[in-house]
Amino acid sequence: MSATTTSAGSLGGQQRILSFAIKDKSALYMSFMPYIKNGGLFIPTTKNYQLGDEIFLLLQLMEETDRIPVAGKVVWVTPAGAEGNRSIGVGVQFSEQDKGGARRKIEAYLAGALNSDRPTHTM
Repeated sequence: MSATTTSAGSLGGQQRILSFAIKDKSALYMSFMPYIKNGGLFIPTTKNYQLGDEIFLLLQLMEETDRIPVAGKVVWVTPAGAEGNRSIGVGVQFSEQDKGGARRKIEAYLAGALNSDRPTHTM
């Protein structure tokens, strides 16, 4: 699992482009946030983000060569030193513009694992 960030200009607020690759089902399960409207992903990063920052995500899942473009916004921040040795990063909620495309693809990869009691990066 890897994440890289690149800044991009925006009018009135921060907008960033984030490339994020998830290579295995376990990492995808740990990152997926199904309880958020439209779905979302936790992205480990040490870059500073604020709640509400707009993100343009280039998501690569498993062995797929194509990246899925997803617009979203930061709805969760886990800072350095968070309780319970949680991973540092941000939760990005998928935009309604995505029409559930990224969420459906992730849920297809995680079929059967979504009802697990295993902890994730956020819960």
